[in-house]
Amino acid sequence: MSTLPSLRALRCFDASARHSSFTRAAVEVHLTQGAVSHQILGLEAQLGVPLFLRRKAGLQLTAAGRGYWAAISPALRQIERATQDLAMHRGDGGSLNLSVASSFGAYWLIPRLAGFIAAHPEITLNLATHVGPVDLAGSPHDAAIEFCDGPAPGLHATRVLPLVVRPYAAPHRVQSGDLKRWLRTLPLIRVASVPLGWAAWLRVVGLEDAVPVDHLGAGPQYDLLSMALNGAIAGLGIALLPDYAASSAHTAGQLVQLSPLGVTADKGYYLRYPAWKADLVPIRRFEQWLTSLGDPA
Repeated sequence: MSTLPSLRALRCFDASARHSSFTRAAVEVHLTQGAVSHQILGLEAQLGVPLFLRRKAGLQLTAAGRGYWAAISPALRQIERATQDLAMHRGDGGSLNLSVASSFGAYWLIPRLAGFIAAHPEITLNLATHVGPVDLAGSPHDAAIEFCDGPAPGLHATRVLPLVVRPYAAPHRVQSGDLKRWLRTLPLIRVASVPLGWAAWLRVVGLEDAVPVDHLGAGPQYDLLSMALNGAIAGLGIALLPDYAASSAHTAGQLVQLSPLGVTADKGYYLRYPAWKADLVPIRRFEQWLTSLGDPA
């Protein structure tokens, strides 16, 4: 292919794919139905493959069309948003689409965001949650705060926070006895989203012989950190929690910290984004704000 498709042709294709209609696409892109059809025919000729099946019931994407649309849609959305941001903010602000782990977002990021908003009213921060790695190349997210190793090929990473966990339980479950007794008798809540398990904590603090092996796996397992937090508050057992999640309940007397000894994960929470986005104003200012909070590790 000697030249890239025109933006007009790609917009016509995108609108036609979303509406399954050249007529409705024409309304969106402010062209005639015939002009949209002409753009699609030209695009198909340039690519050398049919993108749509033309049927009486409407348009239907071919397999090649579906794959092509999935590949170019994020880029088109990025172009549209960048154009809107530039028109509105003249290059001095805009929006930032950030994906963040659910519990980290709720318990650590949200309580601190007032400071960022006050310092940068020119930036709109849009938040979404995720479980697992974020595909920053194929998603609408500009950046993500992930629990990971840090930098990766093509991705810049700035550490936001280490993961340190300590044992917490409801006060009424630990009114008598000592730490070893509580660990042997109370259910040990396991958290799928927190990779540091009980065996790791017991080993680091020198209590690996205090708890029978069969007791370690007998407690309930929850997918989310927030479930483990609320389970511990409800008295369902002892949970290994980061202080950022447990501190409010601890201060309110809903939880007791059973030991000041914590274990730190090899991984941490990192802000990651494609390296080519490093000069975008919203990302740069958000990263600077995160850095100004300081890494407590």
